[in-house]
Amino acid sequence: MKRLQETWKAGDGAVNAWLSTPNAIVAEITGEYAFDSITIDLQHGLIDYQAALSMLQALRGSTCTPLVRVPWLEPGIIMKCLDAGAMGIICPMINSQEDAAALVRYTQYAPIGARSFGPTRVGMVYGPDYASQANKSITVLAMIETAEAYKNVLPIVGTPGLSGVYIGPSDLGLSLGYEPKLDQDDPNVMKVIKTILSAAHQGGVKAGIHCQSPVYAKRMLSEKFDLVTVGSDIRLYRSAVSNALELLNR
Repeated sequence: MKRLQETWKAGDGAVNAWLSTPNAIVAEITGEYAFDSITIDLQHGLIDYQAALSMLQALRGSTCTPLVRVPWLEPGIIMKCLDAGAMGIICPMINSQEDAAALVRYTQYAPIGARSFGPTRVGMVYGPDYASQANKSITVLAMIETAEAYKNVLPIVGTPGLSGVYIGPSDLGLSLGYEPKLDQDDPNVMKVIKTILSAAHQGGVKAGIHCQSPVYAKRMLSEKFDLVTVGSDIRLYRSAVSNALELLNR
């Protein structure tokens, strides 16, 4: 599934869906729509590894690139998610070049990295040549979401093998002493976000950002972000229910 990388190769910004509920049917439905990628959230989402596996199976018929946000920078879960079929990893709380280098190492086979060889499901899904293609096919995104990561953004984006960075606006705002929220509008936080975006592009890597509303996501695409996430399954469902009941005066 190379849709995300093909979108980037065409010079376009990509739109990412975000799944927080442990439900294969929700994943399957989401996969029917024109997202470039779909992220299964094992950090703040309600999803464990077994549920993630079922969701990856449900996405097999989709053209969207399946990504997983892992709970932490830990090699075991990163490698298991890749072996289960994820074609990209988003890792939280990457605060230094050392963290970023470890992330790359865990996602890449030798001689580049230290990923253990055992493509249990992914070899079945993507074929016998998966191992020879994996290192250049896997998308590796480091989350920039702390003041420390912001301070170290230039060495982070310069990490060989890193595909890009992904801004977590809530934690970033909180770490900088501002309100923890998506769709940031505080001028000081926005200045930091734009600096991270610029640093990523200067370093030759992609920049993504987590958004809440489609309007804000569209704005971030106009700012030349390479990847925007539009809400999450939970937020979109709550919004749809609220709108339906409002129309019924409830």
